[in-house]
Amino acid sequence: MENIFKEDKKYILNVYNRINLEIVKSKGSYLYDKDGNKYLDMFSGLSVNNIGNSNEKIIQAILKQSSDYIHLSNYFVSKSVVNLAKLLVENTYASKVFFTNSGTESNEAAIKIARKFGSSINKGKTHILSAYNSFHGRTLGSLSLTGQEKYQKSFQPLLSNIDYFTYNNIKDLKQKVNEKTCAVFIELIQGEGGIIEIDNSFVKCLNELSKQYNFLIIVDEIQTGLGRTGELLTSNYHDIKPHITTLAKSLGGGLPLGAVLVSKKVEDILSKGDHGSTFGGNPVSCASGEVVVNKVLEKDFKKSLRRKSNYLLNKLYILKYKYPDIIKDIRGKGLMIGIDVGKYAFIIKEKALEQKLIINITNETVIRLLPPLNIDTKEIDEFLDIFEVIISERI
Repeated sequence: MENIFKEDKKYILNVYNRINLEIVKSKGSYLYDKDGNKYLDMFSGLSVNNIGNSNEKIIQAILKQSSDYIHLSNYFVSKSVVNLAKLLVENTYASKVFFTNSGTESNEAAIKIARKFGSSINKGKTHILSAYNSFHGRTLGSLSLTGQEKYQKSFQPLLSNIDYFTYNNIKDLKQKVNEKTCAVFIELIQGEGGIIEIDNSFVKCLNELSKQYNFLIIVDEIQTGLGRTGELLTSNYHDIKPHITTLAKSLGGGLPLGAVLVSKKVEDILSKGDHGSTFGGNPVSCASGEVVVNKVLEKDFKKSLRRKSNYLLNKLYILKYKYPDIIKDIRGKGLMIGIDVGKYAFIIKEKALEQKLIINITNETVIRLLPPLNIDTKEIDEFLDIFEVIISERI
């Protein structure tokens, strides 16, 4: 293992905080290292392996499509790509879909649609708003939308005509919106921002302002979508009317895949040659994506997910009552849950790894739980037992 870590540092740009494990196998809710140790995965590859690590149906779909062809240029029609697009359109508000390779690429495409939409109305209508504390990706356009200086400061100047409002602050949003606004980007739950959910009153205001000023509502569901909160889209819980939704992470079942869902209003904004992607909508990724979306749409799967979410949240509230000096707050929906433990977050993460539990931290103080959606209650209890042992020691 020492050798592979040395070679990793030698050959790969040092932009990741690596976990000191060499994983050789994954299955269900567990990862296995080279020594055969088994780790409970409450992270699922940053909400990528939503229906479990090494899911058999995904593997079979990948093998089947790969045996026909792995890649076709987007000059050709591909059945798996069309099938996935059809699934997404028939089960959402969307009229059409554009496929990408990642979340940040989905947001880049959405920026282009928004800018061209605004320009088609008048040349000055190119202003975009996003929320402080948001996260929309790391490429230059998506980074420009990300309302966190710590991510932006080394890469100025960013895209112009982008400004930020305070999340859930109606007064601030009203002050920032005007006739030059072409789009507002919003997360329904701020993931990197610490698992903060949008208020329904803010959603209502956003809808009204969109009608008044004729701007697009673009919902970033890269982390919240595809069953993470219990529905195919988290917008199903809110009376929000998106014109565009961006997806990625778990869409490809572990393979690179993103999507831009567009409403009828903007389906014809981009013309041939305005945008494209060499690998976007890869046939193998889309075959895997069909499995993911079909699974998330199953009624029994959604019922099971909600039951497990309620079980986990109830148990966490009991722990909050027992250890109020450590657990400050519990937030989230479905199996996207944040546990605010203040200054203890990083030491809890370290102690969890020692106990063969993999968790993630966001916004420096929040333990972000993103387990596979098919985790079972026995595995949830395993997490809770380890977590309580750690916090009962008062760190």
